[in-house]
Amino acid sequence: MASRKFFAESALLPEGWARDVTIEVGGDGNFGAIGIATGQGEASRLTGPVVPGMPNLHSHAFQRAMAGLTERNNQTSAGAEDSFWTWRTVMYGFVGRLTPDEVEAIATQLYIEMVKAGYTSVAEFHYLHHDPDGNPYDDPAEMSQRIVNAARVAGIGLTHLPVLYCHGGFGGKEPAAGQRRFLHDMDAYAALLDALQSRFGDDPQFRLGIAPHSLRAVTPELLKAGIAALDGIDRTAPIHIHIAEQMREVEECLAWSKQRPVEFLYDTFDVGPRWCLVHATHITGAERERMARSGAVAGLCPTTEANLGDGIFPAIEYLSEGGVFGVGSDSHISVSPVEELRWLEYGQRLVRQRRNRLAAQGGGSVGAALWKRALDGGARAVARDVGRLEPGRRADLLVLDGDHPSLVGKQGDLLLDALVFAGNENPVRDVMIGGRWRVMGGKHESEPGVRARFQQIMRSHIGEIGTGS
Repeated sequence: MASRKFFAESALLPEGWARDVTIEVGGDGNFGAIGIATGQGEASRLTGPVVPGMPNLHSHAFQRAMAGLTERNNQTSAGAEDSFWTWRTVMYGFVGRLTPDEVEAIATQLYIEMVKAGYTSVAEFHYLHHDPDGNPYDDPAEMSQRIVNAARVAGIGLTHLPVLYCHGGFGGKEPAAGQRRFLHDMDAYAALLDALQSRFGDDPQFRLGIAPHSLRAVTPELLKAGIAALDGIDRTAPIHIHIAEQMREVEECLAWSKQRPVEFLYDTFDVGPRWCLVHATHITGAERERMARSGAVAGLCPTTEANLGDGIFPAIEYLSEGGVFGVGSDSHISVSPVEELRWLEYGQRLVRQRRNRLAAQGGGSVGAALWKRALDGGARAVARDVGRLEPGRRADLLVLDGDHPSLVGKQGDLLLDALVFAGNENPVRDVMIGGRWRVMGGKHESEPGVRARFQQIMRSHIGEIGTGS
């Protein structure tokens, strides 16, 4: 594909908002020269303000089909309260039904929704590896292949994170029956990583990393072996882990190791910028400071964390200490970067009973601070050259509808304040990913057929989860 030039009346560049910007997109899918223009010239005019696309740093794709099916308090034993742990039991029953075809269809529908909402890359925390009995498919990478297929149809950039899942609790406890589709021994897991890198490593829209599920699911020895296997492929590749999401997890870790999860992780491993600590909800001040100093990314998923009753991350203190964060849609109870950022801020307001908590130091726009920080942290977490309109980075951008009722008349950082806080309708008009238009006028080219297949699945046996059948 030949190089192309575009003209934006306003665009969010690394140094801030600029007017009359020309944006060159190379045939390799990366940005070329970007600069201020004296006129449109032969460049194609973009139809609204331009911002970088948002990375989604945490996704369990199959859970999109569960959204709305677990909102009744009828999955508990007598006298018990519904919680993350009862939700997890329902999830295990749900996941046991899915075929590879259904997983691909659900993921494709989800990824198209992500792209339309303004996510242009995703880190897929992928733990559904085997058949319902826990046996590997003839192709051990069958389920990963389905995720890659889905990402390619949607056009979204993929950081694929095969999950290392070996145990059912701290100290190497035996896994439960509902976890059998997730499990690997170390040799099989290393072989999976090698196969995926060999198969997809030359694709500029693909990045491989690993996801040790949690300190509950891997022993320290297995986690070290998993990192070594990844380092044999790429020593810069990302490492994501669920940690300190629930107080029960913290209590069980204390009983096992005499340390809290984040404390144990930092004392045992060299945690740095290639790490993403997903949730990290229940942390002490000392743990929070270690996270911020290390450069690890806090992977925050406020809509899922609220839906599951996890708690609220101490974002004000963490950011004041120089901490880095990005956002993810996790269980996909919502598929909107705007809603994740809005609820990140609103959670802090509710705790402190004050407004505008997460502005940059010195004050200013909260919406702009949230968007820019999530771009930078998300790009680090997905370990791809995204998140900025900058030469050499992947050509991922959003064209907003400047005439949308929530945005009309607003410019600069005020536009980002309105984007995050001023409505629930999606004002993303066009989406380019890797130099290719994937959404135009709010429509994705593959949407009709993908949606029809998803609807067919939801109307069949998967819908039985919601009726208790």
